[in-house]
Amino acid sequence: MNLYEHTIIARPDTSPNQLKQIQEKYSKLIENSEGNIIKFETWGLMNLSYIIKKNKKGNYLHFKFEANGKVVSELEKNEKLDKNLLRYLTVKVDKFDLKTEYFKKSEDNK
Repeated sequence: MNLYEHTIIARPDTSPNQLKQIQEKYSKLIENSEGNIIKFETWGLMNLSYIIKKNKKGNYLHFKFEANGKVVSELEKNEKLDKNLLRYLTVKVDKFDLKTEYFKKSEDNK
């Protein structure tokens, strides 16, 4: 099994309920293809580096999972057809960094 980090950028006008459905849809797709999700993070609504399909912001969802290469191709094939998504990226990694949460809002900045 290979280790992957997969990030999805959904449209900024996507409701929290729709984001939950997107998460469940792709989680089930990974698990049904004999993959195993190690960690899921919702990074929230953030600015994009450049305008994508007339959008300046996007909702970020991040998966860390282990699976074979067929799962990744199936995942990306489904994401190409999804109209709620702006972009997606899959990166094969050697090991996961499960301790660091890069986009967690700290409690100190109140």
